[in-house]
Amino acid sequence: MKRTRRAIVLAAGRGERLRPLTDTTPKPLLKVGGRTLIERQIARLVAGGFTELVVNIEHLGEQVENALGDGSRLGAAIRYSRENPALETAGGIARALPLLGDEPFAVVSADIHTAFDYATLGPIADAIARDFERHAAHFVLVDNPPWHSGGDMGLANGRVARGKPWFTYGNISVFHPASFAPLDPNAKLRIFPWAYAMVDAGRVTGEYFGGDWDNVGTAEQLAALDRRLSA
Repeated sequence: MKRTRRAIVLAAGRGERLRPLTDTTPKPLLKVGGRTLIERQIARLVAGGFTELVVNIEHLGEQVENALGDGSRLGAAIRYSRENPALETAGGIARALPLLGDEPFAVVSADIHTAFDYATLGPIADAIARDFERHAAHFVLVDNPPWHSGGDMGLANGRVARGKPWFTYGNISVFHPASFAPLDPNAKLRIFPWAYAMVDAGRVTGEYFGGDWDNVGTAEQLAALDRRLSA
């Protein structure tokens, strides 16, 4: 049976390190190579078969909603999960859970640019659906960038582990909705360290991605990516 591919695009962050740019423009709507960060993410997701999307919004969220609309011009169906105040990553997913359905879904940040092929996450979502007790989530890990040289976690026999070699969480993952069901949908909660309980229980698979990946957190990173994509 072909499953509907759903994803949540996390777009509620304030983008403090990108001020003053983000005082008037939400971070997901900053442009690189002539196109907004979030539109680039959505295009990659749609190309990978993830066409039913939830976008969580808070800071200047009406601008994001006005820019994307219902998603039809991008080949997607978009619904919005509104937060006030912003609930961090895990909290935002818990709030959006009624919009995400009962099947495993992808989680991506609006402020990364990557060549990762999201189509590869489809079979992983199916595997999580078949055996949630053994396989609760899947993380995509990348090389440690200079600004996060210590990394977040490692890989051992296809499972995520808290040990060497250290990699950085690439802000790309797949989760089963049951993982978030016990959470308060109005509480602020980051994805880490909350998700480490599943890692420690051996329930999280992972993969290393060595291709293009940028996390746009500062004006310098934004300008560098813009130059690269405009060349």
